[in-house]
This record gives sequence, structure tokens and C-alpha cells, in this order.
Amino acid sequence: MTKKTQQQTDANATKQRELRGVVVGSAMQDTITVAVERYVKHAKYKKYQRRTKKYLVHDAGNTATVGERVTIRETKPISKRKHFTLVGKN
Repeated sequence: MTKKTQQQTDANATKQRELRGVVVGSAMQDTITVAVERYVKHAKYKKYQRRTKKYLVHDAGNTATVGERVTIRETKPISKRKHFTLVGKN
């Protein structure tokens, strides 16, 4: 393997994002809904805003309950909208 190929492989391995959020739904089998908050500075008014995005997360065995803080990691697509798996509980 050449040095350039090795660097590309390392870059792809570190591409997996880890996010922290709160479980807001667990009605589906082996799936939870996690809300992830982030702070964004408004371009014009320079005020920080709280932005929330919900992700569908694979939770084998339905271990997480609503209200828990969890860590999720990006993986290959599991279904149409599910691209994250549960890593741990905080």
C-alpha cells in the first residue's frame, strides 16, 4: 500500500462522527430517536441560537429509555433513515 493510499484510508476511518444527545423517542423496535443540540452563531445578528436535529439510531435490544443522555456514532446505512448506532450512555 502506498503512502497516499494509507492516508486516504486513515481519513475514511476517522470520518465517523460521534454526537451526544437526549433520547426523545423509543417506540420503534431496535430504534431510538435522539435529539442533538448545537449552538450556531447567526451570520447577520451575531447572536447564538440553539439548533436541534433528530436522528434515528440503531439500539439493539432496546436498552435506552426516553430522557437518557447518549452517545451515538455514524455507521454505514442500516435502513433508509438510520445511519447511527448507540455507543453508550452518559
